[in-house]
Amino acid sequence: MSLQVAVQMDHIAHINIAGDSTFALLLEAQRRGHTLVHYTPDRLAMRDGQVFATVEPLTVADEAGKHFHLGEKRRVALKDYDVVLLRQDPPFDMAYVTSTHLLERIHPHTLVVNDPGHVRNAPEKIFVTDFPDLMPPTLISRDLDEIKAFRAEFKDVVMKPLYGNGGAAVFRLAEGDLNFGSLFDLFSVTFREPWMIQRFLPAVKHGDKRIILVDGEAAGAVNRVPSEGDLRSNMVRGGAAKPTDLTDREKEICFRIGPALRERGLLFVGIDVIDGNLTEINVTSPTGLRAIKRLGGPDIAAQIWDSIEAKRA
Repeated sequence: MSLQVAVQMDHIAHINIAGDSTFALLLEAQRRGHTLVHYTPDRLAMRDGQVFATVEPLTVADEAGKHFHLGEKRRVALKDYDVVLLRQDPPFDMAYVTSTHLLERIHPHTLVVNDPGHVRNAPEKIFVTDFPDLMPPTLISRDLDEIKAFRAEFKDVVMKPLYGNGGAAVFRLAEGDLNFGSLFDLFSVTFREPWMIQRFLPAVKHGDKRIILVDGEAAGAVNRVPSEGDLRSNMVRGGAAKPTDLTDREKEICFRIGPALRERGLLFVGIDVIDGNLTEINVTSPTGLRAIKRLGGPDIAAQIWDSIEAKRA
């Protein structure tokens, strides 16, 4: 089976191929003989109800600095493609939301991975609250009194933007931290939306596990250990990737959330788990595929394409 695949992503020139999951998907698609075209979200257009994009034919090579070649630009109707990979990174802002509205016009005639409507309706730090018993105590608010009360109850908390990514602007506020007032003011003027406050989990020093689910089934995991002197375990922030297996508790978490992912057409999902606590469900552009394979784990990019091909058969 040869598929016509359009990839909506941040420009491929700027990615780090060593850790980029989209690049892993592109390599596997090319290996299988699928035809790839590349476009950035600003190249989307809708005219008279039909969705178009200005695309460039794409070939890839697993060689840093020489990892892609783009052909001549052309305007195409995305309904003529078999698959669109929706893979640009957050920020999950109105530009991102608008692109999901446009892609809904072609899905499922053209299979969009992940389902654009449910990507829009399942922000990573809100969708996860459908499973409160799997999470640490969590507050979503920008109300000062609410945050003060939560902090008084749990003493040691983490505060982070509701629509952030990659560990940006994640702060720990220990009991008695005098920076709280200033940090509240900074968040208030920087973010218009509420933010997320969670009980701090000391076990994060041992790692924040990224687990990949493919069509609702656990496929593999990597443990991300923070660097010395940093709270954040994200690999883009210096976290070290370590091989890992799933605990019984982590298998239970995957079993619980799997049906909700399948129902929503969220085929490629990355969840974050700290000490048996589910903290996020990442549905926009989860990472981890290359690290998992590099550490001796499964080839999850191949599993994802197996699932896509089965849906297109």
